[in-house]
Amino acid sequence: MINRYILGIFAALSSCAHQNAGPPPGPVSFTIGNPYQAGGEWRYPRDYNSYDVTGLSTVIGPNAPAYTADNEAYDAEALAAASPVLQLPCIVTITNLVNGHAVEVRVNGRGPDIPGRIIAVTPRVAKLLDYPRGGVVEVEVKLNTTATAALDGALGQGPKMTAAPEAGITAQSLGPPGSAATGSTQNLTPVAASSSAAPAVQLTGEISVSAPAPGPLFVQIPGFGRPWDAHQAAQRLGGMPSRIVPQFGGDRTLYAVNIGPYHSVADADAALRQVLDQGVPDPEIIVR
Repeated sequence: MINRYILGIFAALSSCAHQNAGPPPGPVSFTIGNPYQAGGEWRYPRDYNSYDVTGLSTVIGPNAPAYTADNEAYDAEALAAASPVLQLPCIVTITNLVNGHAVEVRVNGRGPDIPGRIIAVTPRVAKLLDYPRGGVVEVEVKLNTTATAALDGALGQGPKMTAAPEAGITAQSLGPPGSAATGSTQNLTPVAASSSAAPAVQLTGEISVSAPAPGPLFVQIPGFGRPWDAHQAAQRLGGMPSRIVPQFGGDRTLYAVNIGPYHSVADADAALRQVLDQGVPDPEIIVR
């Protein structure tokens, strides 16, 4: 059954007069951006080589800007999403962990500005993945590195941030999300881009289905280099139920504080707000 709530949002967004907002502010471009604060949390955008996280998703609301963060015209019917941290544009697979439905989308915007949310999707994506009435659902977001590399090629390879930028950024006009690149290339720095541009990625909206893997939810404080540092952070939580969890990846082991479990979004949101009120930075909501 089609969710009436999602259809209502879809209709409202579709009726927005974005077509009267004037021309885009510039060509579609590879975009990272500076760290920023939203809802009491700091967000640190960067160029990810891999990204596979769980958390809560929401739906882009009716007051969405006419243009996305990478200068595309916003389209409520697009297979598109907004991320607080991923490079733009990129291709990810979003899986609704409650029903196992998954679809590939183009991430081209910044947001959501709600603590504890890892991605916001257009009403079309929410409808395809059967988001619930409240518009908030447990998801997995996984970067498609091959498809994202194709976008890099279409736009001109974006910088790989190591000690310092090693390449210039080139911008190229593109069509709507999922269409092929068109228009001329504009160099944004004196460094020449690769001459072998890849075609833009075609998104089909095809749904894949796997076994559901819902909750529970935890509030996580990630990234401590030593167990002792993680324990010190846990001591600041005023008796909230927590444990130290090692995180393996790259060339070192980090330690996170996991608080919970929680079995409703409301309870996880309340716990995250309590952590922020304690002055502990960068908590996130994850699905285990």
